[in-house]
Amino acid sequence: MKKYKLLIIILAVVGISSVFKSCEVEPTYYSQSTPELFFDTQEKVYQRMGRAFTHWAWCMADNQAHSNFIMLQEFTTDEMLVPSRYNDWYDGGNYLRMYHHDFTPTTPGVYDAWRAFSMGVAQAWSAKDDIDQYVDFDALGFPEGSREAVLMQLQTLSAFFYWFGLDMFGGVPLYTSTQGDIKPRATDVETFEFIDSLLTEAIPQLPKKTVLGAQETGAINQAAAALLKARLYFNAESYIRKDMYAEAAAICQDIIDGKYGTYALENEWTNIFGFDNDSSTEIIWSVPSQNAISERSTGPHSNHYGMGEYWSNGEIGNRNNGYCLVPSLDVEGKSYLYGSDNPSSKGTYRLGSPFAKFHEDDVRKQLNAYEGEGKWRGMFYFGEMINPVTGAACHGGNRQVKPNEVLVLVDQIARITPQAGAEVDHGKEGARWGEEASGVRLAKFSPTPWLTEKTLKGNPDIPVFRLAEAYYMLAECKLRAGDKAAAASLINTVRERYFPEGDPDPVTASNLDEWRMLDEWMIEFIGEGRRRTDLIRWNKYTTESWWDKPADGPGKAHYNRFPIPIQAMGSNHLIEQNPGYDTEQ
Repeated sequence: MKKYKLLIIILAVVGISSVFKSCEVEPTYYSQSTPELFFDTQEKVYQRMGRAFTHWAWCMADNQAHSNFIMLQEFTTDEMLVPSRYNDWYDGGNYLRMYHHDFTPTTPGVYDAWRAFSMGVAQAWSAKDDIDQYVDFDALGFPEGSREAVLMQLQTLSAFFYWFGLDMFGGVPLYTSTQGDIKPRATDVETFEFIDSLLTEAIPQLPKKTVLGAQETGAINQAAAALLKARLYFNAESYIRKDMYAEAAAICQDIIDGKYGTYALENEWTNIFGFDNDSSTEIIWSVPSQNAISERSTGPHSNHYGMGEYWSNGEIGNRNNGYCLVPSLDVEGKSYLYGSDNPSSKGTYRLGSPFAKFHEDDVRKQLNAYEGEGKWRGMFYFGEMINPVTGAACHGGNRQVKPNEVLVLVDQIARITPQAGAEVDHGKEGARWGEEASGVRLAKFSPTPWLTEKTLKGNPDIPVFRLAEAYYMLAECKLRAGDKAAAASLINTVRERYFPEGDPDPVTASNLDEWRMLDEWMIEFIGEGRRRTDLIRWNKYTTESWWDKPADGPGKAHYNRFPIPIQAMGSNHLIEQNPGYDTEQ
């Protein structure tokens, strides 16, 4: 059983976890308290610190793909979307506007993202202010180095939230404390350099993981901060028009070599996302989740209504039949995949078709099913939904598939099943024309046990950073530098775990280009909240088309950043709108 401590995460890092007598997730709040009197135990220091981390967990893993960050990173791209299924999930057209890049300062979801990053900054600095000012670490008996570990983790958390803001909005107001007057937005360069300086100061003062597979608790260690710095440099060209791929490559190589801690790629991919993944050798930073305490990894909104039957476990929430993968096939079953031997008459696309881009021999490309004793298989729900382990079937939800019919999930989003009263729309396809059975579903983060083993439910943590990202960043840096052979070798080192009989389509110096690189990013990290950033880095987000999403066209490069939400400008009159959105409503 995991020793789960989301709000008191640092204990495991500084080696004093015996202080705590419970596994409470939420901090204790007091109606009145004098700060200098409040901090009379070590536990209260970690409670104060933990508040900023609960906000981070909410930002990154609240219903996974519906979290504030993941949603805008995935549902605006060629990987995933929330189609309208007749009246289900239309939601006033909000999800359709997101997918079609119809961004305005009042777009739903954009303010949630602004609030997520800005509140995160405030929470991190507020906790750091209080602890720095009022806590006497020596008097409370903390081990040597604890003060630096606590303060620098909060500083790194603030850097993470600032990176979040930079990636989505560009330059943002910069603070180092919750005290003082409101500020206008800093420039992109100033924001970039500020994040860089926070991380440069923090990294050497953070704890380092020294035991391979030691429990991850949500704490920030040296490798997490270093990977964030590498990610900052890796995207510097799109953030500040500066090529820093060499600098990013150097950090990634150091991470792989163990300079910032001890990690290793997993040979078995389910270890990364499984019930005991807090001890995964590959995970560098993750949002903790635990059964009956704070379950972050169960019940994604993509699950069909009848999945309780399939799982033999009806205690999973959020079976709302929502998001799915961008389809690979048209309404007639022909392929949108570029280079297909059965191409759609509507055309093919370099981007998109995620399910089709997983090779048929890839061990991930099978029905997700629990096998017992914590073991599970498959990363998707697709095709005839009969559990390959138990034989239990998922039946229809009485929309287009009747409750006595076995559900068949298709890699299409179209009106395929005749529906009384909607005859005029039969045969239409597009994000507006989904059905109950439309779309392959991602089951990457939420393996579901049988009811008889229900205490495993919710135990998988949600990875935020993992070692494979360092391999892929380094590979892309080498590709850009012209060393395709070395780039291919790095990618294949990760790919080999998915092909026990040998990789039938390895990356090579001859087949590796920008398109294959983007495909490899998609295949490895689908659903993990980075697709939009990858497309922008390769200048594809606004310039390229994918299924039911034409290129944004000339004059729309500003869509690479979201508009500043009107609520943010209303609360701080010094904040100015991003260029290109000034005249848009």
